[in-house]
Amino acid sequence: MEKEDDLRLGVVNILPGAFSSGFECDDFDLVMISTSEVFEIKPKRRKSSSAFKEGEKIVFADLKENDFIVHKTHGIGQYIGVNTITADSVTKDYIKIKYKGDDILYVPTDALDNVRKYIGPEISDLSLNKLGSNEWKKAKERVKNNLREVAEELIQLYAKRQKMQGFAFAKDTLWQKEFEESFEYTETEDQLRCIEEVKKDMESTRPMDRLLCGDVGYGKTEVAIRAAFKSCMDQRQVAYLVPTTILAGQQYASFRERLKEYPIQVEGLSRFRTAKEQKEILKKLETGEVDIVVGTHRILSKDVKFKNLGLLIIDEEHRFGVKAKETIKQMKESIDVLTMTATPIPRTLHMSVVGMRDMSVIYEPPQNRKPVQTYVLEYDKEVIREAILKELERGGQVFYLYNNVQNITKKASDISNLVPEAKVDFAHGQMSSSELENIMQDFIDKKTNVLVCTTILESGIDIPNANTIIVENADRLGLAQLYQIRGRVGRSDTQAYAYITYRRDKMLSEEADKRLKAIKEFTEFGSGFKIAMRDLEIRGAGSIMGEIQHGHMEQVGYDMYCKLLDEVVKEIQGETIEEEQEIQIDLNVSSYIPDEFIESPSQKIEIYQNIASCKNEEDIQNVIDEIIDRYGKFPKEIENLLEIAKIKNLAREKFVLKINQRGNNIIYYFDEKKFNVDVVPKLMSIYKGNIKFSPSKISPYITVQITNDFEILQECKEFLERI
Repeated sequence: MEKEDDLRLGVVNILPGAFSSGFECDDFDLVMISTSEVFEIKPKRRKSSSAFKEGEKIVFADLKENDFIVHKTHGIGQYIGVNTITADSVTKDYIKIKYKGDDILYVPTDALDNVRKYIGPEISDLSLNKLGSNEWKKAKERVKNNLREVAEELIQLYAKRQKMQGFAFAKDTLWQKEFEESFEYTETEDQLRCIEEVKKDMESTRPMDRLLCGDVGYGKTEVAIRAAFKSCMDQRQVAYLVPTTILAGQQYASFRERLKEYPIQVEGLSRFRTAKEQKEILKKLETGEVDIVVGTHRILSKDVKFKNLGLLIIDEEHRFGVKAKETIKQMKESIDVLTMTATPIPRTLHMSVVGMRDMSVIYEPPQNRKPVQTYVLEYDKEVIREAILKELERGGQVFYLYNNVQNITKKASDISNLVPEAKVDFAHGQMSSSELENIMQDFIDKKTNVLVCTTILESGIDIPNANTIIVENADRLGLAQLYQIRGRVGRSDTQAYAYITYRRDKMLSEEADKRLKAIKEFTEFGSGFKIAMRDLEIRGAGSIMGEIQHGHMEQVGYDMYCKLLDEVVKEIQGETIEEEQEIQIDLNVSSYIPDEFIESPSQKIEIYQNIASCKNEEDIQNVIDEIIDRYGKFPKEIENLLEIAKIKNLAREKFVLKINQRGNNIIYYFDEKKFNVDVVPKLMSIYKGNIKFSPSKISPYITVQITNDFEILQECKEFLERI
């Protein structure tokens, strides 16, 4: 709400503010109406946390023909494609999987939660399992036995973390709420969820160690700023650690701008500051006059002493050296730590999936953001000239990545000669802080429009007007590096372009070729996770505890490896491991995605997997929203698919393992260990003569006669609800 002076009586006033609903005030003849009442803005549905099981969607979404897959019951096979089969006027889609010899398995699309893409190193000569044999079971047992030593170390790590006592931050203050409402953009649902998860950790007595994953430009910084503000509200200092000097300067400016209305002192600590300025900042940190310090690894130096440090925020932890990581590790034992990354390295992702670290994920892109159009090609001067001119003609700017400090001056000169219309400058990490700062400021102020630079621009630099990036000798860069570099463009609603080039006629190594194919393939939003998984596929997960685990992972794939490690940890801790039963549903109802509704096989697979992974009504509603949003009103066959997903969830709750239709009868097979026989008399009285109970010792079953052929799914749901 604005100041009282801004409110004029007798006219309509439009003012910024936050009201859940309007009200009347008779004393002033005043009526307040909120925008949500005028425009009937419906609150967005918050995605349930169960929809965010990290690793699931990632491992499966980019499945292609001939890829290796892992079925949790049958083991490693090869994906052949989607087969549409019609029998007795009923049409369904099946996933066709090839196993050893001529073995073929058809998996119904409602059972895709049992299938994962195989992720693991060196998969070209992977051997397939034999259907019906014990080799898959033996392979899992072998891996579990090898994992016990690793699991023992994990448990010690868990126990140590649980015993740690840290500072429990207070609940949000009124200032916190006011500060968050002053954010000029609309937060995405994912941002809001991640903010809540971070705050919950901060309010706990256990020191926070949370990994925040989100694609480049997805709003991780705002999550960090709100966490920092919360820390300052409890008089606890904040250290924000970034990998590069340029990013330190930019994030320092972001914090200053965002917090300018509040009595919070923010300082920057990097080589951009003179020795005198650094000395003054260090003194203020020790006395508590500085609340937030943003800087490079300089923050970790021994002469940096805090009066009352409460929160450490780390941007891209894997970019820091061994010594810095060791200091961070020591700090983690007593203070809250939030680590942010766009592409978690395999080892970090691995630790998060098996539960060693808490993880929050921002999947959702900001509004009006467009994916970066990516071209991977041999270096061609004419293409480069055209790309630069195209950007300059629309008033934009260009990043030209050339990672060779010795020859960068010549390269900048070559670009000037190639495109005389451009104002070219160059920058690299060996320049003095003042020189580098001036060059970057000129670029921000649009005095130059092409910046030739090294990988100093890799992390976090945000220049919305720069929307073309050209990378020379891209085959020499890592996959996560390439992804981060491409993320420097496309940070506004303008279409951005990336030209990823390699030397003409150069023979690329197999690994470099895979990296370049991956960067070209993963252009859509939310690819950071997929990039991390592909990186894992190319390089292997490495060791999570310092020993090589590749051999174990090759046998079962990454996803099953994590699942087995999780099982071993629970077994050692004395927890009972219950194998989740596979639920089979076979009803004479057409349930598939017609080609005319979704043409792309990969998009079909993604939707099928999303439906199969639904665990509750809210998950199903989220999938419905997604289908309508992406493809429009869906046909009856997809509606049937979604109804079967609901039936499957109900069946799981009621310990039903299988539902089969035979003619006019539906047969429900139960888990004999959990089936409550007392429910039978009640069902008999409801269904009269249309029901039969068979008390089989292996799997008791109930046969129910169908009363309406057109309402099979509805009758199934009603029966399960009555159990």
